[in-house]
Amino acid sequence: MKQVLYMLFVTVMLSCNNNKNEAPVAGSDSTAVVELTAEQIKKAGIVTDTLTYRTMHSRLQVNGMVDVPPQSMISVSFPLGGYLKATKLLPGLRIRKGEVLAVLEDPQFIQLQQDYLMAKAKLQFAEADYQRQKELNSTQASSEKALQMAKSEYESNKVLVKALAQKLLLINIQPETLTENNISRQVNVYSPINGFVSKVNVNIGKYVSPTDVLFELVDPSDIHLNLTVFEKDAALLAIGQKVTAYSNDKPDEKHAADIFLISRNVNEDRAVTVHCHFDQYDPLLLPGMYMNAVIDVNNKNATALPDAAIVRWQDKFYVFGTTGALKFEMIPVTTGVSADGFTEVNFSPDVRTEGLRWVTVNAYTLLMKLKNSGEEE
Repeated sequence: MKQVLYMLFVTVMLSCNNNKNEAPVAGSDSTAVVELTAEQIKKAGIVTDTLTYRTMHSRLQVNGMVDVPPQSMISVSFPLGGYLKATKLLPGLRIRKGEVLAVLEDPQFIQLQQDYLMAKAKLQFAEADYQRQKELNSTQASSEKALQMAKSEYESNKVLVKALAQKLLLINIQPETLTENNISRQVNVYSPINGFVSKVNVNIGKYVSPTDVLFELVDPSDIHLNLTVFEKDAALLAIGQKVTAYSNDKPDEKHAADIFLISRNVNEDRAVTVHCHFDQYDPLLLPGMYMNAVIDVNNKNATALPDAAIVRWQDKFYVFGTTGALKFEMIPVTTGVSADGFTEVNFSPDVRTEGLRWVTVNAYTLLMKLKNSGEEE
């Protein structure tokens, strides 16, 4: 009788142990199973899909600022100096090429125009005298010396007129239209570019010398993005890589760009400068504006699932697979690159993924169900 009771006790204990081993343990590396009814699946909003291969790329988060190259930053000065008579410029004002930026006046402008007209008159006289001496010399009615002196006077005046004409062009006066009837004490300063005003360094009535900078202009047509990338990440970059930039104030407004130049020196902060061209010019992007940017790097083909398909439990990652029945298996994975709402997933060699569909929506509902079932057990 004792022997029979002992055998019965052993059988009961083994049965209890077997039942305990069959209960899924959420978060363990072993496969755990959740079974739901069709109604429960519908109410939970669980959606499944197949495992896909996608071109995945890691993303590098960097920052920088909007900038323009030196050739697009124009300092406007005036070669002869003068008193500022008028200007309407303000920083930030848009200007067109050929637009009047300022009006200057000075007695030397009058003197230069006078000198040109007088030199031009002398040139006409010298040219006529030279032609006369040539005719006289051809009939031996004039000496060779007189001809040479007339020629020298003519050539000297011709050089003087051309030199004064170039000086007039420097102050935006057209010498071919200048006569004694339109001599002016004022000259205009014109914009050499289309762009906007960056700085105004003068005021009405101020005398400016040839070395003074009146205005600073910016041509935004070649505006670009300068990014600071740490030395350890520089090897990941290449010309032509895609960049998505955004400001702190408007993070939802994305600006697409491409890398066109990577500096070959490392600065004191152990970083390199990366220059990017915007795909489309935005007038709201101003030089000096700070920007954040994301650079796509390391493109590769990989098995991937939507981010919502991956759950985390006890510092490990899992996905739920199903063969089409009402059972969902929790399978451990290692994750890789994440991009565009998808994450690379890798399975251990002993996991068979053929024919399985994967929970892509509300996977955490299954995790909670599995956890609660484990606690109840």
